[in-house]
Amino acid sequence: MLESICLAAVAMIMEFIDSSLGMMYGTVLSPLLILMGYDVKSVVPSILISQAIGGFVASYRHHKLKNANFQQGTIDHKVSVTIIWFGVFACVIGVFVSVSISPKVLNTYIAVLVIIIALMILAGKSLIMTSTKIYILGFISAFNKALSGGGFGPLVAGGQLVFKDRSEKGAIGSTDFAEAPICLLSFCLWLMINGLPPLNLMIPLCLGSMVGGFFGPMALSKIGSKDILKKSLGVLVLIEGLWVIYKVWLR
Repeated sequence: MLESICLAAVAMIMEFIDSSLGMMYGTVLSPLLILMGYDVKSVVPSILISQAIGGFVASYRHHKLKNANFQQGTIDHKVSVTIIWFGVFACVIGVFVSVSISPKVLNTYIAVLVIIIALMILAGKSLIMTSTKIYILGFISAFNKALSGGGFGPLVAGGQLVFKDRSEKGAIGSTDFAEAPICLLSFCLWLMINGLPPLNLMIPLCLGSMVGGFFGPMALSKIGSKDILKKSLGVLVLIEGLWVIYKVWLR
């Protein structure tokens, strides 16, 4: 019972941070659960389904609180749908090659890419946003998400912020909106291949993530300074990239 409460509390905190700043849930929670003794084949699908639930709740809240606008035709909707459609292909590939690709190689590549994005954000560099760049962003991030349970937020939220005139809050909201169905699809594919993860892990994570996803967007809506938010996200993305490098090569 105590373990279930702890799992729910950790998931709630991580999803609160993730839905307010666009990242941290899978990247931090996945290695934490493995360190706690859970098997990676139980951790990844449990994180995927819990983040899908938290992401759907957070997306509704982002729209309601006007952090993002997901009405058809808006930039937030277009970015999200573009990432979702291309991310679907990446999910299928990611799940089926998970037994053959080297996690060390993939995670190093992701970490380097995340660090480059962070440095561009902090240096104030920007790129013109195109559909091709969004496709690439969605494919790489969804592929890694299906493979490891993490890495989606830093790439998608951080990657959007290097695009010229992209709203910081819109980028975070779009990340949640795109991540939820991608996580759900990845979970279903995992389910078909490996079966249902342990309910004593999955259910507490889902409950905690649901609560965190409700309150996180509220915290984001209270942040007034766009410049402070963008720089804070840049620092957070950089920390995530360095954390992955540490996990892969130094731990």
